[in-house]
Amino acid sequence: MGGIGFDVHPLFFLFGVYYALTGRITVFIVYTLTAVIHEFGHSLAAAKRGYRLNKIILMPFGAVVTGNVKDLKLRDQAAIALAGPFTNLALGLFFVATWWLFPETYAYTDIAAEANFTLAAVNFIPAYPLDGGRIIYSVLGMKFGEKKAFKICRATGIILSLLLFIMFILTAFYSVNLSLLFFSAFVFFGAARRKPENEFVKIYSALNTENLKHGVRVQRFAVDKSATVKTVMGMMDGNVLNEAEIFDGENSVAVLKQKRLSEIMETADIYSPIGEFLTIPESKRIILKNG
Repeated sequence: MGGIGFDVHPLFFLFGVYYALTGRITVFIVYTLTAVIHEFGHSLAAAKRGYRLNKIILMPFGAVVTGNVKDLKLRDQAAIALAGPFTNLALGLFFVATWWLFPETYAYTDIAAEANFTLAAVNFIPAYPLDGGRIIYSVLGMKFGEKKAFKICRATGIILSLLLFIMFILTAFYSVNLSLLFFSAFVFFGAARRKPENEFVKIYSALNTENLKHGVRVQRFAVDKSATVKTVMGMMDGNVLNEAEIFDGENSVAVLKQKRLSEIMETADIYSPIGEFLTIPESKRIILKNG
């Protein structure tokens, strides 16, 4: 599926220094790994829809991914947003189940379970740029339009960041809680962006001529001509040469190879039937034999 880039926000280093100075560097590392796993949850959900993770940007209290998702319908964007916190919930429940079967593992996995449950809970908060905000954005977008939905979600994110900052000021009179300050900054700068930033890029092929010198697999799969381009994209593997055999009922009507598939993925409406891009004459159709 191609290489995944990594970048680090300056606040991430500052956050790490804070945790190191307070003797909680292990907690910081576990939460960072949990955030990366969270983003891979998004990535897997996107890959099923023919998109891949482009770059992970590590930030305090989480990570974001970059790219372009403008072709995806809002319901698919909501499904991708849900995948991250659901991944954390699944991992958290896995650790709890492990404690039930092997109680001695609790001492080694309690922080990991806490990190997964915490990240899931935080990301369900309905404020942009958190996943809960993205889900609300998708729901509102289907009802009021994306432009209005994005304005509403930006506003809720900024309001949340201000509330967190006020809480930080209040706690300063008792014991300084820099975590609130970092979280406030994370939400504010995420919500203040003019465009959504954690998106995905289409999977075409990560292969080049150097790969072919060493040999690569050819992956062949079959779909009906009524299947959407998005469905075909989800079946493609960016690390191999793809071939899609297209059927019309029991009849094989075409075989689309990597070059043609890439052309379709690049230009097509991903919700269009793949059959719209076939130009195979009737005389060349192959009839499947029963049995």
